[in-house]
Amino acid sequence: MGLKINREACIGCGVCVSTCPFGALALDEAEKAVVNEACTACGACVDACPTNALVLEVAEKTAPDLEVDAWRGVWVFAEQRAGKLQDVAFELLGEGRVLADRLGVELCAVLLGEKVKDLAPALFEHGADKVYLVDHPALAHYTAEPYAEAMTALIRRYKPEILLAGATSMGRGFIAKVAIQVGTGLTADCTGLDIDPEKRLLLQTRPAFGGNIMACIICPDHRPQMATVRPKVFKQPEPEPGRTGELIVEALDVPPAKVRVLEMVNTMQNEVNVAGAEIIVTGGRGMGGAENFKLLRELADALGGAAVGASRAAVDAGWISSFHQVGQTGKTVRPKVYIACGVSGQIQHLVGMNSSDTIIAINKDPDAPIFNVADVGIVGDLFQIIPEIIRSLKS
Repeated sequence: MGLKINREACIGCGVCVSTCPFGALALDEAEKAVVNEACTACGACVDACPTNALVLEVAEKTAPDLEVDAWRGVWVFAEQRAGKLQDVAFELLGEGRVLADRLGVELCAVLLGEKVKDLAPALFEHGADKVYLVDHPALAHYTAEPYAEAMTALIRRYKPEILLAGATSMGRGFIAKVAIQVGTGLTADCTGLDIDPEKRLLLQTRPAFGGNIMACIICPDHRPQMATVRPKVFKQPEPEPGRTGELIVEALDVPPAKVRVLEMVNTMQNEVNVAGAEIIVTGGRGMGGAENFKLLRELADALGGAAVGASRAAVDAGWISSFHQVGQTGKTVRPKVYIACGVSGQIQHLVGMNSSDTIIAINKDPDAPIFNVADVGIVGDLFQIIPEIIRSLKS
């Protein structure tokens, strides 16, 4: 795209010069408009020109020669850590099954690691038709380079049309590298997936502009269509004991990592597991201060050991650690019961918890957005309401 000037039609009025917001136009010695490298092809001058002397020329887009029919199947990266499959792998198999059935293709899992063959049966039981296994010493501990090389080699050999991975530290760490190596796009942190069966397109929904809108993204010209999905966005399918499938063992020449893992340290071992909790009590700006979170901890204990969560506002204020944060920039959760105390319910928070089975909101503002998603809403002073709930639970 570029701006072209018809010098014969230009009358040197200077309207375009004064209209351009980037200072990209000027009049030359012949009193004719000229354009420089500052032009962004915004089109403001084209609309303002009284003689139609300015024209935006758009280069015709030529899509790459993509043999869509050569790419088939839905793949899920089966994330495992220390020989244990992560919940997000099962969640993506559940959603992957829906997508694969709509496309009429197989659902496959990709299992990378060392001595992890025994994990394959669980993937079959959760919906995988095939499991591609790469068992190699270079994959014993996660590092981005060997994982990316192994996944890239599999994609080039088998050509899946869709690849899903968890938006975890591992998934985020190497899947983008894979996308670059195979020459395709990647949509990160999806909260919804669907299929356009006519065009065989993956419809990838994610928050955009700080969570103020939900964008639907497609990748029509490249394969595979790749997306990462945050844990707890989708529900785990019920396993089918005894279900089996085809195990394909790939003996790849995986290059060693450029870095060496000396020790694995679990910094979360003494922290609350908000993402895996069945009951969460979350405090927001309405809590008023760090000292008031002891009230939420008391409520959590009365509920039999629930987890304490927090909105971004509470974390940013320094009232509680970021390990507790729920929302777009925190954890995505899917508990059986979610109790929001003093949480206004901005979209950035809602995308992280609106899949909870039951949402209970306590807020003194009757117009708070949190009530739009709540199953039970209590309008009132949380410092009066929560002590009453605690007393009732203890009695």
